[in-house]
Amino acid sequence: MRRQRKNGTSGDAPVQLPCACASLRRAARVVTQFYDDALRPSGLRATQFTLLQALHLAPGISQKDLARLLGIDSTTLTRTLALLRRRSWLRAEAGTDRREFRLVLTPAGQREYRRVIPYWRSAQTRLRQALGAANWKQVMNAAVRTVAAVRD
Repeated sequence: MRRQRKNGTSGDAPVQLPCACASLRRAARVVTQFYDDALRPSGLRATQFTLLQALHLAPGISQKDLARLLGIDSTTLTRTLALLRRRSWLRAEAGTDRREFRLVLTPAGQREYRRVIPYWRSAQTRLRQALGAANWKQVMNAAVRTVAAVRD
C-alpha cells in the first residue's frame, strides 16, 4: 500500500475528483495521450485516426452528423477534416440537399486507415489488458451511457 502525502494523494496514483466533468476530462486526456503515443510511429494523432475510423465505418456521413457522432464542435471538426483533405484522404460529395456534403474516404484515405490499424489495435489491446475484460466492458458501456444521459 502506498503511503499518503500530507495533501491526501498517494504517489502518482490518481485521486478521485469530486466533479464528474473534471474526472472525465482527466481520463480523456490521459487516454488520448496513451493512444497518441501508440500511434506516433504512424505519423497520425488519435484525433486524426478517429476521423479516419468514423469515415470508414460511416461512409457518406454529413459533417453535421459526424460532429454529433463524435461530440466535436464544428470548428474543431472543420480544422481536422481540412488536414485529411490536404492529404487527399477525404472528399466531399454533394448530398440530396445541395447545401449538404457527404464525407467519403478516398482510396488513399482507406489505405491510410488500414496502414494505421495495427498501431491502434496495439493500443486497444494494451488498454483492455490493463483494465481487464470486465472493466473494459464497463468503461465502454459507461462512455455510451454518459453521452446519452447528457444529451437527453
